[in-house]
Amino acid sequence: MNKFRTRLALLYIVLIGCAVLSAGVFVAFLLERSYMNALQESLKREIQIMLATIPNNAEQYARRNSDFFSDQARYLKESAGARVTFIAADGSVLGDSDLDNRDMDNHASRQEIREAAASGIGYSKRYSDSTRSNMLYVAMAVRNGPEITGYLRLSMGLGEIETTVRHMWWGLLGGLLVVFVIAGLISYRMAYQLTRPIEKITRVARQITNMNYKSRVYLRNRDEIGELGQAINTMADSLQQQMHRILENESQLSSVLDNMVSGVVMIDEEGRVVLLNRSAEEILGDTSKDWIGKKYDSAKHPYELIQLIKECTEKGERIRDEIMFHFPEERILEVNLVPMKAIEDEWIGLVIVLHDITAIRRLEKVRSEFVANVSHELKTPIAAVKGFAETLLAGAMNDAETAKSFLQIIYDESERLNRLIGDILELSKVESKRIPLQFSPVHLSSFVGKTLNMMRSSADKKEIGLEMSVDEETYMEADEDRLRQILFNLLSNGINYTPEGGKVKVEVEEVPGATQGEAEKIRFIISDTGIGIPKKDLPRIFERFYRVDKARSRSSGGTGLGLSIVKHLVDLHGGSIRVESDLGLGSRFILELPVIQS
Repeated sequence: MNKFRTRLALLYIVLIGCAVLSAGVFVAFLLERSYMNALQESLKREIQIMLATIPNNAEQYARRNSDFFSDQARYLKESAGARVTFIAADGSVLGDSDLDNRDMDNHASRQEIREAAASGIGYSKRYSDSTRSNMLYVAMAVRNGPEITGYLRLSMGLGEIETTVRHMWWGLLGGLLVVFVIAGLISYRMAYQLTRPIEKITRVARQITNMNYKSRVYLRNRDEIGELGQAINTMADSLQQQMHRILENESQLSSVLDNMVSGVVMIDEEGRVVLLNRSAEEILGDTSKDWIGKKYDSAKHPYELIQLIKECTEKGERIRDEIMFHFPEERILEVNLVPMKAIEDEWIGLVIVLHDITAIRRLEKVRSEFVANVSHELKTPIAAVKGFAETLLAGAMNDAETAKSFLQIIYDESERLNRLIGDILELSKVESKRIPLQFSPVHLSSFVGKTLNMMRSSADKKEIGLEMSVDEETYMEADEDRLRQILFNLLSNGINYTPEGGKVKVEVEEVPGATQGEAEKIRFIISDTGIGIPKKDLPRIFERFYRVDKARSRSSGGTGLGLSIVKHLVDLHGGSIRVESDLGLGSRFILELPVIQS
């Protein structure tokens, strides 16, 4: 901008200088011409006066009287103040006030003589070799009737005029220099006033280009430049508002994409990946750096996905399919490919939405297995009831012992069926979390004692000893009914799978917390001396209807849902449960629950 300001100031100076110089040169030439014209007129009048005062000048010219003209020339020079020369009609010099006429050349070829011969008077300005200076010559023809008898010439040096003109030129140059300085100051000031607002506008426009939309132009001008600055400010306000909305929309879109459960991948018209959200990174097992900017078929994508992308690109239609992913872990993905088109159906890329449906498919599988297991478990007692009822109807009623035995079996199977349906309903409520837990303080010593007393009749039938080890001062917060259900199921399993003469024991201990002297959790250990659980079955014992020994379980009246119910109730209490077992030596169920419920 400083360069522009300098150039503008120089332009003003040049324009003003040219105008002043042109006017000065014109005035100088005009003055010089005026001086010359005045001098010529003065010399012309002097010649006319001289011719009028010389007696018989025509006769003297005809006689060519050199002495007479020489004396007249010297005499007239004193009154005229100029060099006087008398010239004959043929150009020979008859007398001169400054030089000897006999030493002078013929003047017929001189310009002033030729003009005087033609028009009666002639003028000439030239350098004189005899005086060695610029001279002005004025010659007038002397006539005797129509015939020219000679010429009278006056000449005067131009030194004074040249000096005057020179002084005038120096004055003009000095004045022009002063004018240039003043014009320069004025021009720079004008250029500054003109370019300063433009410089501000340019600076603000550059900042807006660099996305600084808060920059504004502050001008006091009320002219067109001020209006331009106001227009720049209005544009900046509009851009700032639009950019704010764009950034808000971009932030919202980015937040939505990053927090979507589904993976989103966008591919442009050249087949390059341009967008990959966080869920897509987790699903595909790669970071966005490994994908962004690369061709979709150059990365380590599953072959099926690449084929679907190619198919969608070729057909330009939506595609939905399910793909098994094996990296970074085995998953089942629902893949939706949606082509993106511009207004004129121009292909601009496609969007891929990935849904991890592994849990859904696993849940469907579990549901299917649950239905199959429930059907099988229900079918067994129903078949037994039906079979023995048919036998009774076929004639077994006549044998009292047989009928009584069959009716007892029918009763036992109906009880088992009732327990199974009850456990299924209970498990359904627990899994759906439709059981509101009522937390209250529980004195564990009395609580465990009451629970063991409830199980004592079942244990006595098999001569199984029940023991407990609980501190009298131990308390915890829990739903007492559900906690008793947990212990009841675990104790039932221990009694059912422990041979006669065995032992089942309940131990309760505090688990130290972060603060010394305060318990964070309560640990229940339910151990037995039963048949134990094989190592391969330990991870699955909390699954629904899973039995280690199906024949033993059915004979003991188990439904296969007790441990599954226990696991869900423990989760509802915010605790954990695990099992340790050695085949043939017994099992230990270790249950940890928080002392205080959050």
